[in-house]
Amino acid sequence: MQQQKMARGLPKKKQPIEGVKQVIVVASGKGGVGKSTTAVNLALGIKEVRKDKMVGVLDADVYGPSIPRMLNLTGPAFLNEAKQIVPLSNYGIKCMSMGFMTDNNAPIVWRGLMVMSAIQNLLRQVAWAPLDYLVVDMPPGTGDTQLTLSQTLPIDGVVIVSTPQDIALLDARKGAEMFRKVEVPVLGLVQNMSVFHCPKCGHDTHIFGKDGTKSLAEEMQLETLGDIPLDIDIRETSDSGKPVVVSNPDGPQAKAYVDLARRVLLKLPAS
Repeated sequence: MQQQKMARGLPKKKQPIEGVKQVIVVASGKGGVGKSTTAVNLALGIKEVRKDKMVGVLDADVYGPSIPRMLNLTGPAFLNEAKQIVPLSNYGIKCMSMGFMTDNNAPIVWRGLMVMSAIQNLLRQVAWAPLDYLVVDMPPGTGDTQLTLSQTLPIDGVVIVSTPQDIALLDARKGAEMFRKVEVPVLGLVQNMSVFHCPKCGHDTHIFGKDGTKSLAEEMQLETLGDIPLDIDIRETSDSGKPVVVSNPDGPQAKAYVDLARRVLLKLPAS
């Protein structure tokens, strides 16, 4: 009943971001499933597929901003002559995050209204233009941030990230259903950490279960957009600020993200 009320309460007209053509949201039902790593490599994959397009990443995880480290960016951000925040850039990607405005070691202890105000500023007061694709890395869950952005921002599609583990899939389902309730198109699911390939013996181990995300996608009549392995190179390159799509573009890990980007682009409405 509450979800139905949320859907009926959506604004009749959402306000687009000035200078941004399309918005792609990367979300997850729970933390720890590799959502931010997926968001960064998806953005870089889109840039690889559409080299002539401008791509940006918004780190909407105010409490735990990790995108700056993954893109090897440090603040502080500054204002242009129009009093807009200028996004930082690396690897051809524009980026904005609360991580550019706070001490890395200082926790953000804010109530919900303060978080929503900060996110609106990161959306509306940033000099994004010109931008063809904005990838938004959501915080995990189905809380204020997800609902507010769904109600106020035209979102062209949502990508849900999950591991194949049953516990993660429970929350992934809730995340996908929430976006459906508020009439935001869910492009599909990404099965992350799907398999571990032992570099020594060559054996494949499905640490978090086998094909659980794919089964959920079929059950919900959604597409499986990507199948990303559990791989040490993905972790190490993300931690070092050199994501695998740019640090090892010819490797199979980068190919998995570029293939994901191609599928996402095909699912987006024509711009």
